[in-house]
Parts: sequence; C-alpha cells; structure tokens
Amino acid sequence: MPSYRHLSTPAYCGLFLLLILILVALLAPIVAPYSPSERFTPFALPSATHPLGCDDIGHDILTQLILASRISLLVGLTAAIASAGLGAAIGILAGYCRRGYLAYFLNSFIDIVLLIPMLPLMIALAAYLGPSLGNIIAIIGLLGWCSTARVVKSRVLQLRDLPFVEALQGLGIPEHQIILKHIVPNVVEVIAAKFILSVAYAMLSESALSFLGLGDPLTISWGTILYYSFHRGGFVNNLWHWYLPPGLCIAAATLGFTLLGFYLEQLSRDNKLQTLTEDSAHVA
Repeated sequence: MPSYRHLSTPAYCGLFLLLILILVALLAPIVAPYSPSERFTPFALPSATHPLGCDDIGHDILTQLILASRISLLVGLTAAIASAGLGAAIGILAGYCRRGYLAYFLNSFIDIVLLIPMLPLMIALAAYLGPSLGNIIAIIGLLGWCSTARVVKSRVLQLRDLPFVEALQGLGIPEHQIILKHIVPNVVEVIAAKFILSVAYAMLSESALSFLGLGDPLTISWGTILYYSFHRGGFVNNLWHWYLPPGLCIAAATLGFTLLGFYLEQLSRDNKLQTLTEDSAHVA
C-alpha cells in the first residue's frame, strides 16, 4: 500500500519541478537581475549580462521570465481553487442526492457542460469580457469544474450505497452531517488530485488566451511573453532565446503538476478500499 512518505519516481520529478517554480515565484523580486522597467539594447543577443537577451524594446527577457512566473502561478492556483471547489460541491450533491429534481438538474447540467468545447467558449468569453486578469481567472475557474464534478460524483455514488451510510441514515442522522463527516473525508484525496491537475489545466488555458492577445496587458505572464515574441518579430527572426524559454517554463510547470496529480489519483484509488473498510468498521 503506497503512502505519502514513499513517492514514486515521476512524483519526485513533479515535486522537484514544482518546488523550483514556487521558489522562483516567491523570490522573483530578489533573483530577477534587473528591474522590469529598465531598458537596454533592443533585440540584444544572449550574453553574460543578459543570459536570454533583450526583447524589441530592450527589456531583459530573463527578468520578464522570472517575474512572469508569479502571474502564471497565481492564475493557475486561483482558478484551480475555484474550479475544484465548484466541481467538488456539484459532484457531492449530484452523487448523494441521486433522486429528485435537484439530482436530475445537476446530472443533466454536468452532461450538458461535458459536451461544450471549453477552449472556444473561453476565447469567446475572454473577448467579450475584455482583457483582465480577474476575467481570465473567473473564466477558467467557472468553466473548468466539470472534470472534478464527474470524478467526485462517481466516488460519492459508490459511498452512497455502502452499508455504513445506510446505517447512518437508518439511525436518523441528518444528511448534511453524513455528507460533511463521512462523505467529504472519503473524497478529499480525489479532490486534491483533481485540484493539482486543474492547476496545470488553468496555466495552459491562461497561456493559450494570453498568446491569442486576450490576456491582461498590464501584467506579464509566460503566455504574454509568447504573444509579444510572436507579434514583435521573435518568431520571424528566429530569436529562440525570446520565444523558447517561456514555452519550456509552461511545459515544465504543467508537467510537474500533472505528474504529482497522477500520483495523487493513483494513491486515491489504492487507498479507497482501506478507507471505506475503516469507516464501515467504525460505524459497526
């Protein structure tokens, strides 16, 4: 039986990547070599003073890359909290209240949302609401909950039919107490895994929207750097030191969250029977 103290090799790799990302984001003002407002020679090539060169208006690209990690991580975590929380609430209600109008509405709502292509809808909403960091977080958070809701609902349906839940219902325990004290603790691992994966999804979505020019022009993220490099000659002039580093950062951060999320999902599946057995024995 795996435990949190014995991570798999991919999970160690994911955790290592995430630790680097978090440290860089937290220490960004300290480790950034220059101020974001300083300007140097436009289109300067990589050198000892500018390891990644400068962009078209003379900003140090390494400084931009380090400071952008804070925005990308902020969007990923904030949007993931919103999507995972909303998905968990809807999934628990849809799974536990399997009969009646509320269950019918929630299950139908989940099925309908699953059929909607999310990226085109995000692009349309971002274009309609306007470029804003708050709008980006809200759009990703409100549209990315469905995957979490589906998985949580599946787990709650399994719990709903177990003898210990039926025993609690037979004893007259209020349903909100059953949900909070016995259902929610048994789906925490699932929610945690989906939250970690949601951070990767949110960071990718933010990068895609920013690359399309729908990001906040007052802040800079890795997707925004890609947008500027594409529209200001970075791709045309093959300035790899401008467009390649933010792409690698996005890939590394997404890989880190994904590897750790897959580990938590596997851990949740492996510990499911043990958790349910312990709760059943406790009620008995």
